[in-house]
Amino acid sequence: MDNKVESAFEKVKNELFYQQKNSFDLVSPEDLNQCNLYCSGYKRFLDESKTEREAVAVSIRLAEEKGFRPYVRGMAVKAGDKLYFNNRDKALILAVVGTRPLSDGVHIGAAHIDAPRLDLKQHPLYEEAEMAYFKTHYYGGVRKYQWVAVPLELRGAVALKDGSVVNVSVGAGPDDPLFVITDLLPHLASEQSKKPLGEAIPGESLNILLGSRPFPGTEKDTERVKLMAMSLIHEKYGITEADFLSADLCMVPAMNARDLGFDRSLIGAYGHDDRVCAYAAFAALLGAEAPEFTAVCVLADKEETGSDGVSGMQSAAFDTFIGDLCRTQGVTLDACFEKSRCLSADVTVAFDPSFPEVYEKRNAARINYGVGLCKYTGSRGKSGSSDASAELIAYFRGLFDKNNVSWQMAEMGAVDAGGGGTVAKYMANRNIDTLDAGVAVLSMHSPYEVVSKLDCYMTYKSLLVFYKAGE
Repeated sequence: MDNKVESAFEKVKNELFYQQKNSFDLVSPEDLNQCNLYCSGYKRFLDESKTEREAVAVSIRLAEEKGFRPYVRGMAVKAGDKLYFNNRDKALILAVVGTRPLSDGVHIGAAHIDAPRLDLKQHPLYEEAEMAYFKTHYYGGVRKYQWVAVPLELRGAVALKDGSVVNVSVGAGPDDPLFVITDLLPHLASEQSKKPLGEAIPGESLNILLGSRPFPGTEKDTERVKLMAMSLIHEKYGITEADFLSADLCMVPAMNARDLGFDRSLIGAYGHDDRVCAYAAFAALLGAEAPEFTAVCVLADKEETGSDGVSGMQSAAFDTFIGDLCRTQGVTLDACFEKSRCLSADVTVAFDPSFPEVYEKRNAARINYGVGLCKYTGSRGKSGSSDASAELIAYFRGLFDKNNVSWQMAEMGAVDAGGGGTVAKYMANRNIDTLDAGVAVLSMHSPYEVVSKLDCYMTYKSLLVFYKAGE
């Protein structure tokens, strides 16, 4: 082929074809430096926030350092005010009041801070074969086989009858003991190995080994190991077995966030889904000084179990908070919502070449290709999806391209292979234009998930430019 013809061919091809690019081919050395700084802060946040209660507490501390103050119903607000609403210590809403009226709508970044875990039952402590255990009930989409023979920490809170709350954390300190769920040795697992993967580890066998030392006494005394465990818990936290009845306690992986790979381009950690997007939405709001539209960050609970309850995205708490702000300006909530936009900041699935059969790779998110935008989630025939409009996607395309945000379109696996859901449909049900946007994750819902540092940073940038947008 003649060189002139070839160059003309390439020219037309480049003009008409869409070609995604790896973010490493687009960013500057300064971008990479800022990315690493951002991810260092994110890793610290992850290690401190292994439950939704901890995420709320850490976020409030950081927000107050940046001038945010608690919102009190009926208080006067003005442009530039930085406010937060603590929903029962399990969810958090923050806002920076904009210069434009709330009748023009608000810009929302909505993420969730709960993650798959093992909750303790209300009667958890027991003894069997002279060993002490906790009974658990798994929370969210847990693949049960992944949680055996993994070091675990105990985290949570115990509410006492006098109204006080005792925070519990065992396993985070360098000298703390850890816990584990035991598994069968391969020599005796022939029958177990014949079972389907989802049935090999029954939910009722996810029992946490606590110890084996008996309380001093005689051999005729019963439950000596259970008593030893309870006495040690009482010694440290002042609680009795009855106090488990009013407790939110869970087991989480005893593994902190670490760089992965020789090039340190990835982060391995528990809870990327969805704290990677929650931190992005939160950190971006802290940097959204004097926005035109009021910028709102929602850190919701209960997404992994359907967004129900007082702290989930279906709760009236969000409507109440925005409604209160609207009343200070004489604006109806409906008028505000119909002009609002929302990025549902939740993770998406990353293409994994080890399991290519469950993806349609032309439409799958890839590691290092930027924030993943999902027009729809759901499953099968888009069931359970809000399906963002073409106009809304065009708005974000223009906004991100204008501000050098690396982004990609994504979907949750191949058609009929499965699927997933986010808080997007609950925001859209409020008459708010909503698009899913988040970090692509490998090994999602496992005890140790994997994300790209550049994707984390681009998700943060996407929310920052959205909060700051004047259109």
